[in-house]
Amino acid sequence: MVECNLDAKGKAARLLGGTASVIGGILLSLLLLTDTLVVDFGWYAVAGAVLGGAFAIWEGRAGWCIVRAIGTKTPL
Repeated sequence: MVECNLDAKGKAARLLGGTASVIGGILLSLLLLTDTLVVDFGWYAVAGAVLGGAFAIWEGRAGWCIVRAIGTKTPL
């Protein structure tokens, strides 16, 4: 499937960042549902945060980073 290209620090960073993104997306959706925050593109931001966060969590669990897979050097 995919070849592991992350160490333990990289995995932890992706899991933490992905979890924070999913939680942020959920909180944003609650603000939009209660009309506390009204923006035209709000649901696109929710979808982006949740889907992007879920992908980052998957990357952390798999130990694989798409950015590293295409040859870009990352600090972690």
